[in-house]
Amino acid sequence: MKKGFIGLVFLWVTQICCAQFSLRSDQPIKLACDNAEEKVVQTALKLFIRDYQSVFSASAAVDARQGNIIVGTVGKSPLLKAVSADVSALIGKKQAFLLQVLPDGKLLVAGSDSHGTAYGIMELSRLIGVSPWEWWADVTPEKKISFVLPAEYQTLQSPSVEYRGIFINDEDWGLMPWSSQTYEPSDVKGHIGPKTNARIFELLLRLRANTYWPAMHECTLPFFLTEGNRKVAEEYGIFIGSSHCEPMVCSAAGEWRRRGQGDYDYVNNSASVYKFWEDRVKEVAQQGNIYTLGMRGVHDGQMQGAKTVAEQKAVLERVLKDQRGLLQKYVNKDVTTIPQAFIPYKEVLDIYNAGLQVPDDVTLIWCDDNYGYIRHFPTAEERARKGGNGIYYHVSYWGRPHDYLWLGTFSPYLLHQQMKLAYDRGIQKMWVLNVGDIKPAEYQIELFLDMAWNIDEVNEIGVTAHLKSWLEREFGSNCAEELLPAMEAHYQLSYIRKPEFMGNTREEERDPKYKVIKDLPWSEQTISERLRSYTVLSDVVERIESNIPADRQDAYF
Repeated sequence: MKKGFIGLVFLWVTQICCAQFSLRSDQPIKLACDNAEEKVVQTALKLFIRDYQSVFSASAAVDARQGNIIVGTVGKSPLLKAVSADVSALIGKKQAFLLQVLPDGKLLVAGSDSHGTAYGIMELSRLIGVSPWEWWADVTPEKKISFVLPAEYQTLQSPSVEYRGIFINDEDWGLMPWSSQTYEPSDVKGHIGPKTNARIFELLLRLRANTYWPAMHECTLPFFLTEGNRKVAEEYGIFIGSSHCEPMVCSAAGEWRRRGQGDYDYVNNSASVYKFWEDRVKEVAQQGNIYTLGMRGVHDGQMQGAKTVAEQKAVLERVLKDQRGLLQKYVNKDVTTIPQAFIPYKEVLDIYNAGLQVPDDVTLIWCDDNYGYIRHFPTAEERARKGGNGIYYHVSYWGRPHDYLWLGTFSPYLLHQQMKLAYDRGIQKMWVLNVGDIKPAEYQIELFLDMAWNIDEVNEIGVTAHLKSWLEREFGSNCAEELLPAMEAHYQLSYIRKPEFMGNTREEERDPKYKVIKDLPWSEQTISERLRSYTVLSDVVERIESNIPADRQDAYF
């Protein structure tokens, strides 16, 4: 009897010390989180509560003191002091998180900073089966009766690249009219407002991204001129940056005609241009921004007032000095602590190569050739810079000699090869992807941002396994087996020649000769083989469609 009692006690103690974390469909839960946590943490909690209700059909709520899940940021949350977990591995890291099952069966979600805590919460959403594309691609979460993490479960994650995000571009035919006319109807022409941006930022948060370059074509009302956009960026912890022709987070294409006076010319009208920049910096100084330095023309053209490379170099030297002065005056006296970028894109690369000196703490953002091949990798001297190096990369492009905007044709294998090369050669500070309208580049976006988050993991498994895992998550393992070779064939055919290039001439050029449609220089046999290959793909995806679960049919479409 005594021996049996001791055995029961031992079993009871063992179970207490090694309890697993579990969730059930009939079980309301509480998340313990201090009220003083930053807005991005509060936003992530709201998303998880929505996800939990969707998966388990049960309620979830936040409590400031106790809960099944303990959420906190190192150095800020008093809740972390009360748990028997070692969070020292988070100290000194940026945007890192720890998920760990505690001895009492509760789950700890701890972050090194507010971004890390938010990403940790979103990791739990992933674990219970919620796709980052839950809203954008109608990936309805699968209902579950239960979910378990074993007693020994622990994951510690931190980003490979500090600033990771997307650039909305060429939004004229997709995002802007859909937003302003359908999702967020507005009488304001070109309106992309906070409701739309909240959905974009939710996607970024779920993909562990933190950087956004807003849509900037003339047809769109600029981001900072649209009420509510700044507020929603803060709620989702998004750093707002801008492209190569938009210095000081000013959309010159959309804003100069509204706020500027005279010509956008720093040679002959510098006072007006300076005020244009100054007004914006004063307005957004307290917000999380990444300030692009330098100057190009109003929209993707070379600067006015200076013709030769030497003249442009002299203007840019003055521009950099004046812009840094504005940041020092209004944002932080120690200008070296402010995130800044310089982008040697198109003709600006020639000016940089002519000897332009960019301050050491400014991140140099290198570019691809618009078709996926990076034009410059950092030298040893550039790799040693305090500001580090970044990349601006395209999986969608509108311009000469040919655009590709209709389909998700960009090769994930090329993307991986080039971004691995970029990282290995020191481009590790900032990665921004030109995604067009987001759709239909969902997979390329996730691959890019997964590499930016954990490049070693993606390199280890390779693109094929990563793509298969993505297809399994969205459509199930059986469909993924058949879809994988079909997608690989699609990317291969598109790499040989993108469907958008069928005209075999330039899409956008003032010279009339480029508007004449010419035949491709291919043999009848090559054309016939290509048509047969696409017919096979069409048959495969139509056949698989009948096996897709009803709640994933919209996602599959």
